[in-house]
Amino acid sequence: MSQPEISVGQQAPDFTLKDQNNEEFSLSSFRGQKAVLLVFYPLAFTGICTGELCRVRDDLGAFQNDDVQVATISCDSVFAHKVFAEKEGYEFPLLSDFWPHGAVAQSYGVFNEQAGFADRGTFLIDREGIVRFAEHNGPGDGRDADVWRKAIDAL
Repeated sequence: MSQPEISVGQQAPDFTLKDQNNEEFSLSSFRGQKAVLLVFYPLAFTGICTGELCRVRDDLGAFQNDDVQVATISCDSVFAHKVFAEKEGYEFPLLSDFWPHGAVAQSYGVFNEQAGFADRGTFLIDREGIVRFAEHNGPGDGRDADVWRKAIDAL
C-alpha cells in the first residue's frame, strides 16, 4: 500500500465524531493530557477487523491507560458500533465516520474510494498532536498490535 498522507512528524487533523454511545469524541480534547492511538478499520462484524479489535480488548491496558487513549474509527453507523461493542465486549470508543461519509479517514489519507470505507490505518498521536507512528494497510492486510505497543512504549 502507499504511505498515508499523514505521516510521522505532521500535525494530526483534528476531528469530532460520535462513539457507540452517541457521545462526542474530539481528538483535540486530549491535547496536553494523553497520547491517542487511532485505529481505522474497514467494517464492523468482519473477521480481520473483529480480530484486531479483540486484540485491543484483550490487552486494553497496553493501549489505553493514564498516558494513552485508544479510539477506533470506521464508516459504520453509531448504531452498528453499539451492537458491535456490546457483542464483542469493547469498552473503548468505536467512532463513526459515517457522515460526511469517510471524511476523517480521507483527512488521514486512508479512505478507500473504490470500496467506500477506511483502509487499515493506524496513527499514534502524542500529547502535542504530532503523529509519532503511522501505518497504512489494505482491507485484507491485518496488522500486528505488538507494533502499536512498541510505538506507545517509545513515546
